[in-house]
Amino acid sequence: MSTSFGEPVLPGFRPDPSVCRVGADYYLVTSSFEWFPGLPVFHSRDLVNWRRVGSALDRPSQLDLTGCGPSRGLFAPTIRHHDGVFHLVCTLMDGPGHFVVTATDPAGPWSEPCRLEGEGFDPSLFFDDGPGEGDGPGEGDGPGEGDGRAWFTAARVLDEAAGRTEIWMREYLPRERRLTGPEYVLWSGSRPGARWVEAPHLYRVDGGYLLLTAEGGTEADHSVVAARAGHVTGPYEGVPGNPVLPPATGPVTCTGHADLVRTPDGDWRTVLLGVRPGSAIGRETFLAAVTWRDGRPVFSPVGHTSPRHRLHDDFAVLSADWNALGTPRAPFWTTGDGLRLRLRPERLGERSVPSLLVRPQEQPDCDASTELHFTPAAPGEEAGLAVVLDDDAHLLLLRTAEGLVLRRGPEVLARAAPSPGPVRLGVRVRGFAHTFAHAAPDGAWQDLATVEASFLTPLFTSVQVGVYATSHGRPSTNRALFPWFDLAYPPPPEPSVRR
Repeated sequence: MSTSFGEPVLPGFRPDPSVCRVGADYYLVTSSFEWFPGLPVFHSRDLVNWRRVGSALDRPSQLDLTGCGPSRGLFAPTIRHHDGVFHLVCTLMDGPGHFVVTATDPAGPWSEPCRLEGEGFDPSLFFDDGPGEGDGPGEGDGPGEGDGRAWFTAARVLDEAAGRTEIWMREYLPRERRLTGPEYVLWSGSRPGARWVEAPHLYRVDGGYLLLTAEGGTEADHSVVAARAGHVTGPYEGVPGNPVLPPATGPVTCTGHADLVRTPDGDWRTVLLGVRPGSAIGRETFLAAVTWRDGRPVFSPVGHTSPRHRLHDDFAVLSADWNALGTPRAPFWTTGDGLRLRLRPERLGERSVPSLLVRPQEQPDCDASTELHFTPAAPGEEAGLAVVLDDDAHLLLLRTAEGLVLRRGPEVLARAAPSPGPVRLGVRVRGFAHTFAHAAPDGAWQDLATVEASFLTPLFTSVQVGVYATSHGRPSTNRALFPWFDLAYPPPPEPSVRR
């Protein structure tokens, strides 16, 4: 079976996708880790073209990321629809753990989180309603009727050093938003010694129950396995031929964390994560068709290529695609006549909430640029362009009192002395090669330095680009103005032809 996937339907920082359908509409949510707002929500009519409609956690009262480290925070949400209400479960790592939020409109507002008991990560919900209109996963398609109960599943660690985990389940009461009843252990992997069994999702298929999980960890050995049972609480037995999606090689690797959905025509599709090697983009959302053979899901290659949109943002408003690091208790920005960042004492790298706004890099090659209007008023004040994986790994091209400075953390990589007044700042990204440049507003670009930035290799998150300002530990009333921000994606190179 081929696992040669095409380009993602949601490129850039879009890991751990979960999807549901309501009538002709599909809704999808992905992980957001230490970035705010949390849990972006997308809408589509065809599973290929997606539009962001908001975030499930967009208020500070919903999400406290204080002290959150890189690749921690919000892990692996699941979205489901039942009886007119959307239920979204997730885990805040290094925090209160599992929680659920609800909404009648996926664009929001979503409720305040309600904590759910239990250990682990990667929670999911399953509404056992039996055959119906087909709101998505959780609906039956066989002759048996569900009993109307709802179930919460999650993964938990048994032995972290060995990567041993198991999938457990309890009943979920949707109106009360709590768990009840006994706990059931469903699955610990497709073979003895299986590592990192996680991302559980339950479905009714042919009158029985299908449990789909990831296995092997989120890197090169990532795969999808399946098990079946006659009763929702088990016992579950692995389907013949596991893994149903083996570890992938080729243009996309690390494929897994799959969630199934049925189309209005009765066809099956899956969203799943994957990685395009050779860049810092990290885990993205891909789409595949699914057919069935002897009760076993068969994943087909993706045939869609995402369009490469050029972005020009003049900051009439702040789009939901812009992310802050941690939970901002109050806005440190204003929009309307460009983006104005307030210089604050917080600095990137301090496990704080710096004056930083970034958005995902969506292709391996990109050109990012902005114009900066800013004059440092005191020592330590600086502002400019940011390329950020996390607060430990980033590159900053900043205007300071000493001129332009390119930094990797505290290390100065290059300097320049531009003319006074506004300055354009840019970076050309080609895989891991980052070439920083500057220009007068009406002048030609001048390259400053090229950095081979393999240290930006992601684990769970992805590289993002944007703007940053700081007063380096001192109070300040100064602001940095960015009238616009551009992201352009050059066409991919033509494949070489062997003669």
